[in-house]
Amino acid sequence: MNEGTKMSRRQFMKNSALAGGGLLLACHLPFGVRDAVAAGDAVFAPNAFLRIGLDESVTIIVNKSEMGQGVYTSLPMLLAEELCCDWKRVAFQPAPVAPAYNHTQFGPIMVTGGSTSVRSEWTRFTLAGAAAREMLVAAAAQQWKVEPAACRAENGIVHGPGGKQLSFGKLAATAAKLPVPKDPKQKTGKKRLLGTPLHRLDSPAKINGTAVFGIDVHVPDMLIAVIARPPVFGGTIKSFNAAKAQAVPGVKHVVAVKAGVAVVADGFWPAVKGRDLLEIVWDEGDGAKISTPSMREEYARLSTLPGMVARKDGDAPAVLSLAKQRFEVEYEVPYLAHAPMEPLNCFVDLHKDICLIRTGSQFQTVDRNAAAHVVGLKNEQVALETTFLGGGFGRRACTGSDFVIEAAEVATKIRQPVKVIRTREDDMRAGYYRPMWYDRVVACLDNTGMPLAWHHRIVGQSIIAGTLFESAMVKDGIDDTSVEGAATTPYAIPNLQIELHSPKNAVPVLWWRSVGHSHTAFVMESFMDELAYKTGKDPYQYRRILLAKHPRTLKVLDTAAKKAGWGKPLPVGHGRGIAVHESFGSFVAQVAEVSLDKKGSITVHRVVCAIDCGRIVNPDTIKAQMESGIIFGLSAVLYGAITLKNGRVEQGNFDTYPLVRMGATPQVEVIIVKSSESPGGVGEPGVPPIAPAVANALFAACGARVRSLPITPDKITAAVDKG
Repeated sequence: MNEGTKMSRRQFMKNSALAGGGLLLACHLPFGVRDAVAAGDAVFAPNAFLRIGLDESVTIIVNKSEMGQGVYTSLPMLLAEELCCDWKRVAFQPAPVAPAYNHTQFGPIMVTGGSTSVRSEWTRFTLAGAAAREMLVAAAAQQWKVEPAACRAENGIVHGPGGKQLSFGKLAATAAKLPVPKDPKQKTGKKRLLGTPLHRLDSPAKINGTAVFGIDVHVPDMLIAVIARPPVFGGTIKSFNAAKAQAVPGVKHVVAVKAGVAVVADGFWPAVKGRDLLEIVWDEGDGAKISTPSMREEYARLSTLPGMVARKDGDAPAVLSLAKQRFEVEYEVPYLAHAPMEPLNCFVDLHKDICLIRTGSQFQTVDRNAAAHVVGLKNEQVALETTFLGGGFGRRACTGSDFVIEAAEVATKIRQPVKVIRTREDDMRAGYYRPMWYDRVVACLDNTGMPLAWHHRIVGQSIIAGTLFESAMVKDGIDDTSVEGAATTPYAIPNLQIELHSPKNAVPVLWWRSVGHSHTAFVMESFMDELAYKTGKDPYQYRRILLAKHPRTLKVLDTAAKKAGWGKPLPVGHGRGIAVHESFGSFVAQVAEVSLDKKGSITVHRVVCAIDCGRIVNPDTIKAQMESGIIFGLSAVLYGAITLKNGRVEQGNFDTYPLVRMGATPQVEVIIVKSSESPGGVGEPGVPPIAPAVANALFAACGARVRSLPITPDKITAAVDKG
């Protein structure tokens, strides 16, 4: 869209329905119905996801957000495979907010998350390409006066009898006049693109600097705003004095908003300087009473009490009550920040009866509708353009639309184009977080040393309660995301009981990459390792016995173990640990090799990862996402913790919330297990196994069993001393 500050009704309507350079009205799939497409002779637009120009260009409209996971390449590959176009001609455009682009599984909203982009769109994008191909072939057959069966499409050209050829661009105008097939047939035979490692379509723009992230958005006369926020969650303003802030050169406005006090200036630094000079008296309320130690104490207490039963096989409590020997442990993981490289931001240009929003959103429909409510317009009067996202990990899919609402509210106060930016400290201290969890597990073994009973209590906040997903995902008080990975374990345990406590407090929580699996995998796989060692069995072989009826899980486990050289000698002081976990429709096993230095710090040398994600699109993307998930998860394993004291978040930037740096990055090897099963996710499944794999490797290296993350030198020392 033109980046000027004025936006006519015509431009707004064009922008609302377009995905790139031509007008494209929504098409409701499947393909028997086509809405009006006002594209003229220049564009063939058979559905909401494709546009072919007379210049042979192929533009694929992508309804998922690109935050580094490669979706601007993988989804076009699905469509292009069936279209049989020339891949070199393919470009992408982000989709506008419209019903045609709603998620196929999550209800009537446009959203990116849950590692569902390829899984949810495989059929839709495939059929979109197949329908267009059939129309192009029919157009050529009509011109040559032959049957469509006598023609075929290949690499952007339709071939006919006697060596006849017509390119897609030359057929576009004729094809646009034909009916859309109601039941397009997919290709048979070998795939040309799928399964092939292809370079990402968004890489050139990111390399040459032309890619526009939300924080890059700029228009003439745009102002920048930052917000002074309460020091504790739930705090409110008693009073404030803005005189010093208003005296800063460049500061234009100081306005109260629900989130706090916004300082609006002609640049970022004047806004920050003005905010620092605000004199605010806060009413901290009960939020000031929150502290991590007291919360941990309460969670530990709850873990000793019966909870809501999420899964019950056999009668674990009864079996345990009769057991001669029981093994009881507690595991803990802290709150975690999403900490994407690009802090949250949102641009809003508000006019009397139209509004433009430009931001890196994972939750377009919800964010657009929330903004419309704030500015007092109808949903259809607000256009939301999705920019590139500099990381998301779930944070930019907030059911409360916090960062979008803030920008919309500032825009209503100043009536001028404005971009609200959070500093790194704002991003880390203003929420939202992966919940803190406390797990208590009790188990006993049969006479062969295998688990006979497993009683598991999980304590932590629900991320779903009170959101638009509550009715679908919270049943009988149990949030499915809190127990996933534990209540869904494939291990053959005859007596298994999983219980849940969902305490409430003022700390805002949200899904974090791999969601509930991020903590349940750590507990399940660490304790499984403990049981194996207690019986003197090899932890890899121990798992194999329990997974005998789960071939896909067993396959990745075997693949990772073999590739890692399981059982082969290691250097003195090194240890290997193994973990396997299913999440988001994919199966992942990881083997980590670690050592401990003289100062008690852990070094992760190597991680071998095997994944079965079903049918694949781009193997390069799968490998990149496994590597990404491992590094993301490793940051949490070694360093990640959000703690509170007197209601205040103690971490503010990467000096107190470190990430794994290049020097500490292990060698990562990824093996993709071939599969013809339905596609699974790849953005999140790489995260869950890394924590238990590292913790188990640490035990193998030095005998320290650390049950609390992050794995810090003091915890390792304490575990060694405890024996």
